[in-house]
Amino acid sequence: MTDAPATRETEHAPESHGGAAIYAALGANVGIAIVKFLAFLFSGSSSLLAESVHSLADSGNQLLLLIGGRRAKKQADREHPFGYGRERYVYAFVVAIILFSVGGVFSIYEGVHKLQEADHYVRPHLWWLPLAVLLVSIVLEGFSLRTGLAESRPHKGAGTWVQFIRRAKNPELPAVLLEDVAALTGLVLALIGVGLALITGNGFFDAAGSIAIGVLLVLVAIVLGMEVKSLLVGEGANEAELQKIEQAILAGPETDRIIHLRTLYLGPEELLVAAKIAMPGSRTVADASTATDLVEARIRSAVPVARLIYLEADVFRG
Repeated sequence: MTDAPATRETEHAPESHGGAAIYAALGANVGIAIVKFLAFLFSGSSSLLAESVHSLADSGNQLLLLIGGRRAKKQADREHPFGYGRERYVYAFVVAIILFSVGGVFSIYEGVHKLQEADHYVRPHLWWLPLAVLLVSIVLEGFSLRTGLAESRPHKGAGTWVQFIRRAKNPELPAVLLEDVAALTGLVLALIGVGLALITGNGFFDAAGSIAIGVLLVLVAIVLGMEVKSLLVGEGANEAELQKIEQAILAGPETDRIIHLRTLYLGPEELLVAAKIAMPGSRTVADASTATDLVEARIRSAVPVARLIYLEADVFRG
């Protein structure tokens, strides 16, 4: 009935805070935000302003994810005996709020505001500048997305990408992937809106592009918020992990029955396992303690992220 330190690492369960994906996204978004805003100043494009704010919000989000990952490494203390691993979930939830409020709501507001001036749209002198900026931004965001996919692929397993986003215990990688996909889609929408506005001279298309970007960001923020909310409330082991834990408990002669079993993720790489297992009433305390240690060792071997294990030996009474 012992537990491993909260910071213990195992060779089978490498931690992944999505560092490479976050840094790649941060670098791309900072550069893109500056270039987009300069292009907006020259063109006055509503879609470009929406995309500038979007990239700025994404940059802040990546900083928050990095801060959350760093704070989650703090040692457990008396006030937080199970450690700070779930801080990563808190910061990921804040990211969803920022994506919704700063990115989505502002883009919709800017688009609606520009609709009132759509009839007075004037083609910019440097008409090619916003198009060039959007095309370069698409390339940079594509690089960021490729990095995120590469870092996420070892953790995805055989499931689909949708299943990975829904089931991942690591909040950073799904957040970065959703942001990158939203960014690429938003850039395409902006390119269509700005392009049609330049061709037709009608500012409606530019304003509509900004509104479409805002709606997209709001939807992505809702999806991300719902997934992170589930992690904040507390998720247990998945079905495959539960089967491995049950098999590990019942694999030896120490017990033939699990009276009850509870699991909870304290952080992306830290699973709490609590179980009451049946043992013969004639077994001494020393024998029960030895048997419990053997069962615990098998659980750790089968599911390395099970770092906190509490087993109680009891007599099954039906």
